[in-house]
Amino acid sequence: MALRHSVTAGWVAFFLALIPAAAQAPSVADLTQRIDVQSEVIEGFDPRDASRMRFGALEFRGGLVLHSSNRNFGGLSALRVSPDGTHFLSLSDKGRWFRGRIVYEGTHPVGLADVETAPMLGTDGRPLAARGWYDTESLAEDNGTLYVGIERVNQIVRFDYGKDGLMARGRPIALPPDVRRLPHNKGLECLTVPPKGQPLAGTLIAISERGLDAQGNLRAFLINGTNFGAFAVRRKDDFDVSDCTTTPRGDLLILERRFTWTAGVALRIRRVPLSQVKPGALIDGSELIFADMGYQVDNMEGIAVHRAANGELVLTLISDDNFSPIQRNLLLQFTLVGE
Repeated sequence: MALRHSVTAGWVAFFLALIPAAAQAPSVADLTQRIDVQSEVIEGFDPRDASRMRFGALEFRGGLVLHSSNRNFGGLSALRVSPDGTHFLSLSDKGRWFRGRIVYEGTHPVGLADVETAPMLGTDGRPLAARGWYDTESLAEDNGTLYVGIERVNQIVRFDYGKDGLMARGRPIALPPDVRRLPHNKGLECLTVPPKGQPLAGTLIAISERGLDAQGNLRAFLINGTNFGAFAVRRKDDFDVSDCTTTPRGDLLILERRFTWTAGVALRIRRVPLSQVKPGALIDGSELIFADMGYQVDNMEGIAVHRAANGELVLTLISDDNFSPIQRNLLLQFTLVGE
């Protein structure tokens, strides 16, 4: 039976900050730039059979190919969606925020509206990218507080976004020493904070893209203030982690991608009960979906969940086009069957 959950005061504060800049203070408007994003509707996840809806444990809800003439648009590497699915917040791997509204016809996404972008700010009020902290790859939300993982420098910065919106300044948090030793370009790609009432509520879960332990599994961390723990995710079939999120039911969803020059890109999502995530654990999980280049996929790097009005649990995925003309910015939505 579908579980419904109320929006906490923190969620309300967080998503009020997604209201377009015109409704906020002039200093915020000065930072932001409204951009036009065009959308092409994806009729079927399987181009060979657009009528097919079921893929593993997921049912295709709809998708978009996104385009913009704005030079800052692209490189979308993480995603959070409001509890009702109407607003999104994303970041690019060049240290920029993107936020806006998802437009639907019925349950199908058909476009984006009110899209705007602004640079992420550091403690000094200057863009994070100005100090070389630009490879922003992961995003978690906890009652209006955002955590952003930055590869290459292996940092996590904290933003009081619920209070300050796009004016929020990122402040580095304390990290386990092993985070600093992650590979230069294979650092933290997954951040999530389970909400109140779930195992590990309020604890930041962080998983590396391909930081491997002695057994060849993916290094992962639990961060709660200055209390740290470590666990591992079993690495299978040469997949790397690209994002994660937690569901209202208490599961950790891990988005993975694989790239080879011969086969191209593929995606996989694994589900792990949060009760299995603990210091010293090696987690694996069940596969919800696998899809390769025969389907509408690209370099999928962001995943978020929300509960639809009809009770369905909706997964929203985005891709990072690496600012390449041969890649695409995709937004895909699925429902998790039986949730």
